[in-house]
Amino acid sequence: MKFSCEKALLSGAISAASRTVAAKSAIPAMEGILVEAGETLRLTGYNLETGIQAAVPAEIVEKGSLVLSARLFGEIVRKMPDDVIVVTSQDYAVFIQCGPIKYKIMGTDPGEFPELPNVDQQNALTIAQPVLRSMISQTLFAVSDNESRPVHTGSLFEVDDTGLTVVSVDGYRLALRHEAVEEKKGAGAFSFVVPGSALSEVEKICSGEETVTVIQGARHIMFRTGDTLLVCRRLEGDFLAYKNAIPRNNTVKVEVEARALLSSIDRVSIIISEKLKSPLRCVFGDGDVSITTKTAIGDAADQCPIDGNGGGLEIGFNNKYLMDALKAAPAGKLRMEFTSGVAPCVILPAEGEENFVYMVLPVRLKAN
Repeated sequence: MKFSCEKALLSGAISAASRTVAAKSAIPAMEGILVEAGETLRLTGYNLETGIQAAVPAEIVEKGSLVLSARLFGEIVRKMPDDVIVVTSQDYAVFIQCGPIKYKIMGTDPGEFPELPNVDQQNALTIAQPVLRSMISQTLFAVSDNESRPVHTGSLFEVDDTGLTVVSVDGYRLALRHEAVEEKKGAGAFSFVVPGSALSEVEKICSGEETVTVIQGARHIMFRTGDTLLVCRRLEGDFLAYKNAIPRNNTVKVEVEARALLSSIDRVSIIISEKLKSPLRCVFGDGDVSITTKTAIGDAADQCPIDGNGGGLEIGFNNKYLMDALKAAPAGKLRMEFTSGVAPCVILPAEGEENFVYMVLPVRLKAN
């Protein structure tokens, strides 16, 4: 194997592939990157759950493949000057050269590297990278980390004629985003659940302005953008029937500036910590919401202006859960809906298209 490649391109491909390399494995090859010099130069990382393959333009002098340590190969290339890097192999010995700088490291048999799953296309959709990136970042925080319900450790992707809906739930809150898609291939509506760990990587590879194609297979999902593709397994199981879970006939509705409410909660939360947890006590009155909390450190109180009258509704919240929803909401002004102090709070855009919904369950308050 022999090829030469620009340092910036090679470094970017190593960085992308390395994100799905197993940190420690009984199979040494899985701690490395599969480097394949064929018609193009392809670098693959795969941990049996998620795999990333990046293709980069390179001058291929001699075809071949080897597995190289992801950490070592990445570190060597990163510290090279901005110039063309030449990689040559003889059996398992690999020579990496850039100008006068030379390294010799040992590779591993590519036959020991597990093959990326073949994704047989059943359905597909195409969407702009910035749109998918924002949909993931604005719902990923609500993915569950409770392994007793594995299907909720991922996000539901639901595709129909209106577009793509992404939903995450963790038992305490729900995050939903909806956007139109550029192209859909499939008979009618379809849905699948993508692991949250894979979506964190999808968010990173969607770094440009082009489109990303999402392909649904029988057991796996592929995200393909430009010369990079990510393959992950689908999560199986019955996802929450979210449409029935979101209360929509709410009797109390107020509007609030997201940043103003976030600032008020942030100030009151100074006396809350991991060791000293305490709910926020929110009282929605006429034109303002009063926010208080009490811990062993002391008391804190603030007020935030709202549009509307909450009728004195008192409700408790986990400060982090409410702040996560307010930070993720892609709108400056929000509508908060309630039915009582023990029913979920629904957060929607105050104006325009209803392209997001957040739901936060309340915390029971002790009597004053």
